[in-house]
Amino acid sequence: MALILHIETSTSVCSVAISNKEKLIFYKESPEEMSHSSALAVLIDEGLKKCNISSSDLSAAAVSQGPGSYTGLRIGVSTAKGICYGADIPLIAIPTLSIMIQSILDEKIIKNETDDYLLCSMIDARRMEVYNALYDKQGNQMTEVKADIITQDSFKKELNKQKIFFFGDGSEKCKEVIKHKNAQFIDNIYPSAQHMIQMTYKKYSDNNFEDTAYFEPFYLKDFIATVPKRNIYK
Repeated sequence: MALILHIETSTSVCSVAISNKEKLIFYKESPEEMSHSSALAVLIDEGLKKCNISSSDLSAAAVSQGPGSYTGLRIGVSTAKGICYGADIPLIAIPTLSIMIQSILDEKIIKNETDDYLLCSMIDARRMEVYNALYDKQGNQMTEVKADIITQDSFKKELNKQKIFFFGDGSEKCKEVIKHKNAQFIDNIYPSAQHMIQMTYKKYSDNNFEDTAYFEPFYLKDFIATVPKRNIYK
């Protein structure tokens, strides 16, 4: 038995899953934005109770490592670290963009496509910028994770050769910009804890753990605090 807790907080949807090896035994999400700090603990507690276990029964805890929301990632990672310290279990980190790729593969979203194609997992950043990486149709990562400002020429070289399926909340703002005939967009794909299970269990089986004390989320870019335009004290 290998009971593993999975935590995903990188975007607006906060989710928690518990698995026994590669079998999902609990899943729940909270779509309320800006509520990760309060929702996460409730979801974890509900999951442990539904599975009739405590944190001390867990074999490991996995967390979505980023990129994504700075605040969301910090909440997820700090919570996972706390559980790992308290239960004396290993920490596993899963790349956020790869979680969405896994959801495409798990749900068999793309059907009846005989030609070769690429998958582009995207997470919204500021303005017209997105965190992204390209994968082949088997889910193998083809490019490094980057923060790109999207223009009408983005991915043009790749699109001239084959179809690319774009998805994730970062793809929403690209629809009106990337007009190439080979550009396809899939809606309602977001990182989810239930799609971390396969990758997590492989790392668990390989003893591929993080250093709990020193692990930090993969922000990709430094956090920049914004200043309100209106001075509320005037």
